[in-house]
Amino acid sequence: MKKAGKEVCIGEGSAAAPGFNLKGNTQYRTKKSEILDPMQKYVFDQLGYTKLAKELAIPLINLHSGNLVDVEVPNGLMFDKITVHKSVTETDLLCSVPMMKTHVLATVTLGMKNLIGVYPGSVYYSVRSFLHDKAVDKGSPGIAYEIVDMVRASKMGLTVVDASTAMEGNGPSEGELVKMNLIIAGTNPLATDLVAASIMGFEIDEIPTFEWAVKSGMKPGSLDEIEVRGEKLNDVKRKFKKPDILPWNTINKLWGVEEI
Repeated sequence: MKKAGKEVCIGEGSAAAPGFNLKGNTQYRTKKSEILDPMQKYVFDQLGYTKLAKELAIPLINLHSGNLVDVEVPNGLMFDKITVHKSVTETDLLCSVPMMKTHVLATVTLGMKNLIGVYPGSVYYSVRSFLHDKAVDKGSPGIAYEIVDMVRASKMGLTVVDASTAMEGNGPSEGELVKMNLIIAGTNPLATDLVAASIMGFEIDEIPTFEWAVKSGMKPGSLDEIEVRGEKLNDVKRKFKKPDILPWNTINKLWGVEEI
């Protein structure tokens, strides 16, 4: 993007980090900027983004707080409007860069699910257990509503799935790592996720997010409608170990989420 002459910034709203809102085995949900802001800086530092940003002269944006604005979500599944960092609304192209993983709530976590990190913690708490509580009350299956609403509220125009190393089983944190040596990229968020999930051995109807994305008017509705370039899908497919899908209320108890 830099070589193409574009202005680039990197934004993230991380879920939790040790010493901030993760203490022992307990995750604490919080809206406090005095916790979220240093936590996000710590994550950027630990994962190498602070160094990368300095080398490339790219701003790092903490999506948890700062200049926040409301974005309308016409016919939203959960929200009529969503509060996001203003930088998200000012970008011409939002690129989601997820790791390929299975997920005990969403079944898979790819480009669309990755946008949960755009919900500012100072409004919706981080970890996002408060967000999922509200979604369950609305009837959201597999946290689909909160994912689809954010995708539709954003200008997501590029997904780059990092499948160099992926995770199977009980992701996003207790699964097993597998080498895939793939990068999957596309300009349609649903199409890119459909291809990635297919490579993982999942059927479309196994993923609630895909079902509700289509019901919300997103396209395509099947793999047959997608032009795939590069490797042939059958040559790179691997049947991933599936996660043990649990309802949010059960996960919430297991993770021990409390508020600070």
